[in-house]
Order: sequence, then C-alpha cells, then structure tokens
Amino acid sequence: MSTKIIRVQDVMKRQFMVISGMTTVKDALIAMKESNSSALIIEKRNDDDEYGMVLFADIAKKVLAQDRAPERVNVFEIMTKPVVSVHDKMDVRYCARLFDNLGLSYAPVVDADEKITGIVGYRGLVMQGILAE
Repeated sequence: MSTKIIRVQDVMKRQFMVISGMTTVKDALIAMKESNSSALIIEKRNDDDEYGMVLFADIAKKVLAQDRAPERVNVFEIMTKPVVSVHDKMDVRYCARLFDNLGLSYAPVVDADEKITGIVGYRGLVMQGILAE
C-alpha cells in the first residue's frame, strides 16, 4: 500500500511579509492585520546575517504581558533569530514531527537555493496535509 507524499510546498502560504528589524511592534501588528498573517519574516541586515521571525505569541509574551509600549519596541528586540526553516520538498509528516520536536508553530520555507518561498504553520500542515489525502 502506497501513501501519497504531500510536500511542504503544497501546503505552505505563498504570501508572506518581510519587514525590517527596526519596524516598531505597532507597525508590525498593522502589517499582520492587513496581510491576515500570524507571522512576519524579519529581513537579513547583510549576507552574513540570518532571517528572524516574529509571531503574535512573541508580541503577547514580550510586549503585552510585560506592559511595554508597542510603539516604542522594535521587532528586533522580541523576534526569534535565527529561525529554523524547512525545505519546500519536505514531506509534511516530517515537518509536523520537526515542529513537535523543536516546539515550533511556524517556519519559513526555503527552496534549493535557500531562498524563502513561503511560510508554513500547523494549520496548513493539518488542514491541507490531511484533507488533501
């Protein structure tokens, strides 16, 4: 019996935003609302740098819970960096295991050239990974 392989590229969200680390949390929230996204990629400062990521959870834990002013906090202060990325050809079952093992909820998706081509989260893995079968 053969199981159809569903790849991360089949379930990832292709529309994602990349912002500067100097963006304020308030402006990042506005961007998240406008793009209907729960995660933003933080751009590299140079070729030797790594991408970062900021999630609603980061904002809740590091800004809201600590009573910090979102217009006075830059995303570089609260982002996760470096981020764990997944390859677009990865089987969604292994991606789900990786998320569980590392405590992730989102990850940038990279192609063979290590260029970010999308973002994947549990919702895409479950809804499209299971229902597509």
